[in-house]
Amino acid sequence: MVKAYRQEHIYKHPWERVTCASWRKFADPENKRILSHILDVDTLNHSLDPSSGKLCTTRAITIHCPGPWFVRRIIGQDICHCVESTVVDARSRSMQLTSRNISLQKFIEVEEKIRYDPHPDNPTGWTVCRQETCIRIKPLLALASMAEKVEQRCADKFLQNSVKGREVMERICKYLEAESSSLAL
Repeated sequence: MVKAYRQEHIYKHPWERVTCASWRKFADPENKRILSHILDVDTLNHSLDPSSGKLCTTRAITIHCPGPWFVRRIIGQDICHCVESTVVDARSRSMQLTSRNISLQKFIEVEEKIRYDPHPDNPTGWTVCRQETCIRIKPLLALASMAEKVEQRCADKFLQNSVKGREVMERICKYLEAESSSLAL
């Protein structure tokens, strides 16, 4: 069974500011309370391709396991390790992030893709964020009949966390806007 959803959000901020906010989202200590499901973020690798100008980054992200408490108890783990791969193409003004869990794969597979592009109606002022998430529970015999419900609970939690992430991004964008305005004076 697979639970998938798509979301689109318009940031009324330029692409450069939104992508900068994306990099700061997990690093800002003020966000720890809002993004409490994120336990740790470490950059594993980053490289800049001189010919294409693309920045490629890989980060390890440790989170509280999604889903109901009883599932975490059955699998015996409360944390999940994920890998996020990011490609920023400044020339085409595109940022793509792909995150996958690398632990708990015998129980659950999650893939999240986020893409930031200039909004077609206002490419210098707005940014469109497209998010796709796919959640697949691999049912244990004891949970086979509940797999769909568990997937839905996981999807609901991911949707709630997406809202929190957008709130953090908006706050950082406003901070960056104020910072750049004060520098212009």
